[in-house]
Amino acid sequence: MALTINTNISSIITQRSLNNATNRLNQAIERMTTGYKINSSKDDAAGYSIAEQWTTQISSLDVAADNAAIGSDLLTTAEQSYSLLSDHLQRIRDLTEQAANGTYASASLKAIQAEIYARLDEINRVAANSEFNGIKLMSYIEDGNPAGTGMTGNGINLQVGLYSDANSVINLSVDLFRSATISGLFNLESMTKVVNRDPNGDPDPLELSLQDVLDGAGDVEPGDLSKEEQLRLFAAACSGLYYEGNGEYHMLSDEADIKYGASAMLGFIDNAIDIISDRVTRIGAAQNRIDSAMSALDVQSQNLTSSLSTLKDADVAEESSNYIQAQILQQASATLLATANQTPSIALNLV
Repeated sequence: MALTINTNISSIITQRSLNNATNRLNQAIERMTTGYKINSSKDDAAGYSIAEQWTTQISSLDVAADNAAIGSDLLTTAEQSYSLLSDHLQRIRDLTEQAANGTYASASLKAIQAEIYARLDEINRVAANSEFNGIKLMSYIEDGNPAGTGMTGNGINLQVGLYSDANSVINLSVDLFRSATISGLFNLESMTKVVNRDPNGDPDPLELSLQDVLDGAGDVEPGDLSKEEQLRLFAAACSGLYYEGNGEYHMLSDEADIKYGASAMLGFIDNAIDIISDRVTRIGAAQNRIDSAMSALDVQSQNLTSSLSTLKDADVAEESSNYIQAQILQQASATLLATANQTPSIALNLV
């Protein structure tokens, strides 16, 4: 190789090595300080794109898990409210069973009526006030849903997946949130109960609507009465009392032409209890499904997090070795560069 002054090839080569060592040193420092081996797209363009996608999915999975947990809390709130209603209905049934015995005078039946009325009124209050985050849980009415209930005919959709398809949604049927007031639990149009048997012992279905019972308990149209009067009339029917009007009641047995007594109301009360029991059962099934969805979300999030770690996280042991290697090369290159820069001065010895 010729000895030149203007071009110092040895210095250029050493400078390139020094730059490479410095870049590798800086990269090792960045990876150890951030903990990631992919800090920008230039580190690994494809890996960076995949890592960003997985990061987004993991974040969305966390939100979906929160959605499922909140949905479970909503159902728990509804279930506990239904439990209160069930307790009141059971007590009402006990009182109705007691009134049907025929061993109580008018004063006793009026005392029973008073407690039944109070519990009916409390059922209406609990049902009207049961809500979760502004959503009424016991107030949905078909084709007449009150404004502000936060409920539609589709019920409630829980977003428990990453996408917009049906597999990412759990629907809580609107049937779980239908009106649980007295008018909602006791269907005035379609109730059919077996209230007596024929001589052969076969069931004799009697289409006995609650409207008929209330008419029979005083020939009164419930629609013409106030809400309070309707509840008192209902309580009177459960207590075996006859409504005379003007708030006056007397024993139903005094009216021979009226065949409906307290025993006829037991079937209606049982039906209401069955309605609540069915809703609570379905709530339990929905909660089990939500728990399953939460477990699946946890597994999916865990697997994605593990994959993201493999792709993006830096191996500190490896990077520390790279750091030491780059540091030694940098120091060696700097020392040799000083020597290479002095190489052209040898030409002075030839003069």
